[in-house]
Amino acid sequence: MNYLKYLFAAMATAAMTLTFSAPAMAEAKYEGIKGCGGCHKSQKESWLKTSHAHALESLKPKAKVDEKKKAKLDPAKDYSQDKDCVGCHTIGFGADGGFKPGMSETEAANVTGVGCEDCHGSGGNYRKQHRKAADAFKKTQQPTPREKLVSAGQNFNYDQACAKCHMNYEGSPWKDAKAPYTPFTPKVDAKYGFDFDKAVRNKKALHEHFKLKGVFEGEPVPTIRAEFQKTAKEPVAATEDKE
Repeated sequence: MNYLKYLFAAMATAAMTLTFSAPAMAEAKYEGIKGCGGCHKSQKESWLKTSHAHALESLKPKAKVDEKKKAKLDPAKDYSQDKDCVGCHTIGFGADGGFKPGMSETEAANVTGVGCEDCHGSGGNYRKQHRKAADAFKKTQQPTPREKLVSAGQNFNYDQACAKCHMNYEGSPWKDAKAPYTPFTPKVDAKYGFDFDKAVRNKKALHEHFKLKGVFEGEPVPTIRAEFQKTAKEPVAATEDKE
């Protein structure tokens, strides 16, 4: 069940027709919910109400009983510490700063659920770039090339982030599928068939979108950003001027 390792959920901002990814580099430390939510307060509060925020709960005993029976899993078993399951229900499983089975509840609280970095990548490096660019924008009103975020490790291939969990099953059309596979497949139940374009618009799974301030410019730009920005809300906190 490590079928969900870098989830969507982010998905959080959108599809792309171009595929941009960070160059090969050592993976940065995961910052967790506190690290991202410190500036993106509105997104965090919205995310806390989503199904992704509570993803780990579905692995606990007596949760999702019918679904587990269909997938030939034991609904009485606790899968919330199972290394083959938690990767798609937590943030940064096994990586520096990420979720580790057996960690204390206090530590786990910061990396539980499918969070920001499951979609956007581990933020230890690009978070600094966001802050630096925001400070510069306040002083000069000049945006920073978005390519710098890519170089710092931020992911813009949201569809691939989702696929690592939702499409990681035996016989999947996704070319990068590999063991351990998810047992929740379209053959088990048609509802597990994954359509990124629909999923990225699922308000129950993803946080609301908030107005961006133009801190960054240039490619990569998700193709449906304009759609989201038409109905985006003003963020509650004035510090939320990233992007």
